[in-house]
Amino acid sequence: MSIENKDKYAIPVMAFTAGTIVANVYYSQPILKNIAETLGEAETAVGKVSMLAQIGYGVGMFFLLPLGDKINRKRLIITISIVQTLILLMIANTNSLTPLLILSFLTGVCSTPAQIILPMAALLNKENRGKSVGIVFSGILCGILGSRLISGSLTDLWGWQSVYAFSAIMIVISIVLMWFFLPNAPIKFKGSYISLLKSTLCLVKEHKTLRQAALLGSFTFGIFCSFWTTLTFHLSGEPFNYTPSAIGMFAIVAIGGALVAPYFGKLADKGKIFENLFLTISLIIVSLIAMLIFPHSILVLIIAIFLLDIGVQATQITNFTRIYALSEEAHSRLNTVYMTAYFVGAGIGTFFGLISWNIGGWEGSLTQMLVWSFLAMGVVLLSKKGKL
Repeated sequence: MSIENKDKYAIPVMAFTAGTIVANVYYSQPILKNIAETLGEAETAVGKVSMLAQIGYGVGMFFLLPLGDKINRKRLIITISIVQTLILLMIANTNSLTPLLILSFLTGVCSTPAQIILPMAALLNKENRGKSVGIVFSGILCGILGSRLISGSLTDLWGWQSVYAFSAIMIVISIVLMWFFLPNAPIKFKGSYISLLKSTLCLVKEHKTLRQAALLGSFTFGIFCSFWTTLTFHLSGEPFNYTPSAIGMFAIVAIGGALVAPYFGKLADKGKIFENLFLTISLIIVSLIAMLIFPHSILVLIIAIFLLDIGVQATQITNFTRIYALSEEAHSRLNTVYMTAYFVGAGIGTFFGLISWNIGGWEGSLTQMLVWSFLAMGVVLLSKKGKL
């Protein structure tokens, strides 16, 4: 195959493989009850499966992601993906909780290549960096949201272990595609691993834009996680009383939003950074206000989910476009800083979402998210004026 054809298919392959890899962090969330019933364990104990996958992802983000600047990225991604395939096959044959917990943590660690792939997209076409990053990031979001639908359906058909057998097959397909289509990016960092980690922390002090993007990313992804955590409680109670499978269908609306978000990457490529961010945060605010005014309207909820998801994902795509323009030699380390803040925001958002739900129900949860969204808008305005 010619180099031109490889470049043509590289971005779609990156989007597919990144989504396939990251889905493994989220497959367990809708099927925890089924796992608990099969293993004869309490749901609270099995809930650690999902938690450890997230923790593992965060650990991998800090310790493995910077290696993308020191080791051949293509080789690194494929090697980790092979290890992940073996782990998934072990999960598919696990019948006790303790091994499952350990393997779930390792699955999260080995999902890091999704974030190593993302900065690779920024190098392929610098003139359309935002568009390319947007497509791959949408693939990641489709993997996160689509995992809920896939795991629920496969569990109903063949049991929860079939989810991980299916995922192992998908990772093998991804490895083959990556072998043929991923570019061989040159190594940018020549120092030791310890100096690599130290230089990652130095980037926070060095780049004001990185600090701005990381803070904004943590706020908006915190809203996203808070929303999806409390939405399940809202839809399972009065007056809806929806089943888990029915609630999972709302992810389709969010996937639609994720597919629209890359168009904001084109605007970022034209230099309209702060105009972009003002619009995307405004979409989040409008969606939350709409749900506060019409808390029991399904039509409003569907439209609001669509707008909220566009707002959150388009904000992230714009942030990625900004930080990847800072230093080509440090793409993976820049991503490490940003994604660490991103998932800290996720944890904080989920924590406050649960607290606000217990205090004020759906209205309390939305009000709390609205506060975070106004803080995010403040970050945008202060960043534009150079005061942050």
